[in-house]
Amino acid sequence: MNTPSQDKGTLYLIPTPIGDNSPFEVLPISVKKIIEELTYFIVENEKMARRFIKKISPGKNQEDLVLFPLNKFTTQEEQNSYIKPCLEGISIGLLSDAGCPGIADPGAAIVSKAHQLGITVKPHIGPSSIILAMMSSGMNGQNFAFNGYLPVDKKQRTQSLIKYQRQSYKEEQAQIFIETPYRSDALLVEMIKVLDPNTRLCVACDLSLPSEYIKTQSILEWKRSQPNLNKRPCIFILEGSF
Repeated sequence: MNTPSQDKGTLYLIPTPIGDNSPFEVLPISVKKIIEELTYFIVENEKMARRFIKKISPGKNQEDLVLFPLNKFTTQEEQNSYIKPCLEGISIGLLSDAGCPGIADPGAAIVSKAHQLGITVKPHIGPSSIILAMMSSGMNGQNFAFNGYLPVDKKQRTQSLIKYQRQSYKEEQAQIFIETPYRSDALLVEMIKVLDPNTRLCVACDLSLPSEYIKTQSILEWKRSQPNLNKRPCIFILEGSF
């Protein structure tokens, strides 16, 4: 039987900037306050986490930090051990490399474990490229789906694009995708090639940065003015129309 949640530490979900801009351009001061109070952090990348914490709280002693790495190599046993300090009354911060923990991010597994153990989960406000792109796309904000990455195999990717286009049209649902930056140009070329000319496509790059680029237009219009995405991190949103 779990002890009352007030006897346990809290799992704080701490967002980070999407790009290399000043943290306080996109984060509230409450993030600074909570980071200064914490010693334990679950992080994707230790070097990036230390750099972020130093920017937020320059006076914090880095030697006192206890950082648990969370990535594709982290075992289930390690994940279970990371959350144990909360059971002993010690609060922990969960950091993503960029954006919000738990959204297209391995931190979701830690959050799920916290709920199972009756640990209080406290999210903090910060940027999410998925939400920022959806907000600025002009597409259906009442009904949308995030699909993560499309298949790498070209044939399967084409089939998926056609399937999601059909689903978008049938259900009036915007379909959101992400891609690794070095494949952004190739994905845009493929979308322009296989999607219906009337389908609308939003391309949103470098969100919250000075180099931010956001544009929504039909596939026919994209064919006339195709940008060079130049390995930039992008969000793609399509809305089918026939």
